[in-house]
Amino acid sequence: MSAVLIVGAGPVGAVCALALQQQGIAAQVVEAQPEDARADSRTLALSHGSRLILDRLGVWDRLEDATPITRIHISQRGAFGVARLSADEVKVPALGYVLPYAALTAALKQALADAAIAVDYGVAVERIEPGAEMASLHAADGSARAAPLVVVADGGRGEAAPKPRFERDYDQMAVVCEVQTELPHANQAYERFTPEGPAALLPKGDRYALVWTASREAAERIAQLPDAEFLVALARHFGGRQGRFLSADPRKTFPLKLAWTGSEAADRVVRIGNAAQTLHPVAGQGFNIGLRDAWELASLCGDTQNESIQRGDTPASEIGSAAMLAAYARGRRADVLGGVGFTDFLVRVFSNDLAPLRHARGLGLLALEVLPPLKRFVARRMIFGARG
Repeated sequence: MSAVLIVGAGPVGAVCALALQQQGIAAQVVEAQPEDARADSRTLALSHGSRLILDRLGVWDRLEDATPITRIHISQRGAFGVARLSADEVKVPALGYVLPYAALTAALKQALADAAIAVDYGVAVERIEPGAEMASLHAADGSARAAPLVVVADGGRGEAAPKPRFERDYDQMAVVCEVQTELPHANQAYERFTPEGPAALLPKGDRYALVWTASREAAERIAQLPDAEFLVALARHFGGRQGRFLSADPRKTFPLKLAWTGSEAADRVVRIGNAAQTLHPVAGQGFNIGLRDAWELASLCGDTQNESIQRGDTPASEIGSAAMLAAYARGRRADVLGGVGFTDFLVRVFSNDLAPLRHARGLGLLALEVLPPLKRFVARRMIFGARG
């Protein structure tokens, strides 16, 4: 079996390693964080397409904390236009699922261990050296590793991260926490657009996970409000569709930006997930695109290995070759650029209060609501990506 080196043991790197093993390709993972690092407290929104990937890898049944989203209510504050998406209309059991990041990483860590996939924790990669036949990793502890393919899935946090080919600073931050509402969520999510930025409520357990986008200055102020004042501000910002907001957990903030490095790869190195593209959280596309990166790359590695065996070539020489990586870039371009363009369009078009755009947005939401083919088109691409 040919070996592949993966930098990063987060969900995208772990999914890639597990999918490669299903293809009969050995993977070794290196992770900068120690094995006992404290779990991330973020909340994830997985599309139904991502659930199918995890199901094929035998991971989904390990997750007990996933809350299905069966309906999504989309609106803009202070203007007409509402659109409603439902799982029944797209003929799927759920549009997506909400779960703790820590629950997914724990399930994937156990899956890696059960599959006997080697993970070297506490290994910080200082540099990656591409090569014609092999690429090599050089770690801070002086060790080095080489493989015919190096997959960088470290979220773009590593020292070897290249400068993005395109960046956009939205001058926004996300305020995140969990909130309790007066009315039960009934598995309905909300995406509410405001001139300050979108606000999302995602059903999580018997509560909601809140993502409230605002300017940096406003977000810092909102996050530091006492609970009672925060709940009043949230009700004023979001409206009363879920009744009163009863309680809120402590708030955290995250800066928001667009950074696109690109799927193009060469010299035995490829970047996937947030190491290749970081998106605004509106419409929940970024993480799901990253999982599709991992799945598609592993599938292409498997196809490449099988074709090389049939030709009598050495599989190790073909996996990670320039031809294979060029095929990967071509195959991912529509999905990735579609997600980048869609989220960037939503943020820039909806995060303002210009009257012509406000009316155009309302007409767009109205069209989405009353045209079932358009509704299915949008929903399936949010769930499954460009292939719909």
